[in-house]
Amino acid sequence: MRLFALVCLTMTAFAANSVLNRLALAGGEAGAASFAALRLVSGALMLFALVHLRGARLPRGGGWSGPLALFAYMVGFSYAYLTLDAGVGALILFGGVQVTMFAGALLRAEAIPAARWAGAVLAFSGLVFLMWPSGPAQVSPTGAGLMLVAALGWGIYSLLGAGARDPLGRTGRNFLLAAPLGLAVLVVLPDGLSLQGASLAVISGAVTSGLGYALWYHVLPQLSASIAAIAQLTVPIIALAGGMIFLGETADWRFAVAALMVLGGVALSLYRSRGSSGS
Repeated sequence: MRLFALVCLTMTAFAANSVLNRLALAGGEAGAASFAALRLVSGALMLFALVHLRGARLPRGGGWSGPLALFAYMVGFSYAYLTLDAGVGALILFGGVQVTMFAGALLRAEAIPAARWAGAVLAFSGLVFLMWPSGPAQVSPTGAGLMLVAALGWGIYSLLGAGARDPLGRTGRNFLLAAPLGLAVLVVLPDGLSLQGASLAVISGAVTSGLGYALWYHVLPQLSASIAAIAQLTVPIIALAGGMIFLGETADWRFAVAALMVLGGVALSLYRSRGSSGS
């Protein structure tokens, strides 16, 4: 039950990130480079302070895989939404994450029951049903490519979390090394940032990203890669629900049906995984 509660809290943090990003980028309060850079810097500062407050130090080893994967996700995500519809972007992102993490699970010889595959298909079908554009969709090849880079980055970042022994320190190290890369992009491709955009970036970086990703690295060693992938399909549903509560957006029957499909798919995966060695 404690693990379930922590996973729910993590998914809520991810959903809050989505809402904050949408407010800043879609609202024109921040450019892609400035938002990503400030998000990384504020996350690094928050985590660095927390690690030192507990009398510890950031891990020295670990290589560059984590920081590069985090950087690819943050920058790719921010720039992709400049040219992609939000619904199409979410489908590319979460579809890419599913493929990346299920591929990682298979490479690790994880036993994935048939019901878990079915649950993943049902849950992702719910997102497609909800987010597929009602009319003809103009998909930017550049935007789609950047979102695939973001999906690959986040999928790899999540797979790396399975071996995290010090979640807070490891996440802090990833942010600290990724932050200069984000600042370099901002120097090369400067853009605008309002006071509100900066505030949203700091909240996203320090709280829902920094602390949220540290919590993700805390729960990942206790989850199989396939379950971790499927759990993330709830994020768009939680984000849309948050938009209804905090942004005054309205729900319709499509949202209700999609939510049932996503939650049903996740429940199917979790229920059948109890007796499986791959859980």
